[in-house]
Amino acid sequence: MNAVDGLWTVGFWSQDNAFHLPVRVYYEDTDAGGIVYHSIYLNYAERARTEFVRALGIHQQSILDQRGLAFAVRRCTADFRRPARLDDMLIVRTRLVELRGASLDFEQTILRGDEVLVDYAVQIACITTQGRAVRFPADLRDSLLKGMAVMATAS
Repeated sequence: MNAVDGLWTVGFWSQDNAFHLPVRVYYEDTDAGGIVYHSIYLNYAERARTEFVRALGIHQQSILDQRGLAFAVRRCTADFRRPARLDDMLIVRTRLVELRGASLDFEQTILRGDEVLVDYAVQIACITTQGRAVRFPADLRDSLLKGMAVMATAS
């Protein structure tokens, strides 16, 4: 764990130009057969995106409290390839691939070792508390661009 602007974050920037979040599969994540329930993978991906922005010094609660802005999933596609099981140690690999005026695109992969379990393409919108899409403020945009630069130079 690392402290970023007073907030603890887990995860790390890796040699494959991505942010990695380790995740353990717990009993609560599985169905009666010990296989991870499909919606739980979405939770893992959400946690990884949250830690990604936290590692960039972006405090989502402060943005909501002080500016009335939030990040919301606009679109998400999933390709479920293999199941994870109870006690598996997984990595959620997150890459920010495009930053536009009011949205950003992430590619996320959930892995067990080198084995791909799930691939996600996720579009996140910057919205007001009334649900209206708005452009990212300049300082947030700069922080997100910093994340793209970290990924470009990680290898």
